[in-house]
Amino acid sequence: MNPAEVNPGEVNPAEEILDIVDEHDRVIGRSPRGEAYAKHLRHRCAFILARNPAGEIFVHRRTPTKLVFPSHHDMFVGGVVGAGETYDDAALREAEEELGVSGLPRPTPLFKFLYEGDAGQSWWSYVYEVTFDLPVRPQAEEIDWHAFLSPEELERRIGEWDWTPDGLAAYERWKTHR
Repeated sequence: MNPAEVNPGEVNPAEEILDIVDEHDRVIGRSPRGEAYAKHLRHRCAFILARNPAGEIFVHRRTPTKLVFPSHHDMFVGGVVGAGETYDDAALREAEEELGVSGLPRPTPLFKFLYEGDAGQSWWSYVYEVTFDLPVRPQAEEIDWHAFLSPEELERRIGEWDWTPDGLAAYERWKTHR
């Protein structure tokens, strides 16, 4: 995102402060998000698998302006955990922001894993699940397409669409965890 595009009073995502963590998820420092990404500093993320009462999974395509994996599809909403924020609080905040809802049930924590990408990225990823029956109004700055897909339709689309690699890693673990 171009800093000039940020609304007054709104924090530029690249300037958001993150806790930097070690291989055991212990905080060892803090850094702006843009610097953490550029220097491949390990940080924390929350991944939330959002489902409707029919069991369909919220799937979306990220906007081309995203700092990481622009224009990729994802079956999780979520994002970075801010400095001093808990995974649980970040999961609820991120899910409500990205889905454009308020009053979402608190997502259920499932498991945590260390994601290590091919390009040197590394983040602790806490995976959550939430089922809700609220109309979604996804954040236009984050999501440019969305739908609720059946698990079978999602599986068919995995081989056809470009997906976020961390989302795919979380999804494979989620299927095993179930």
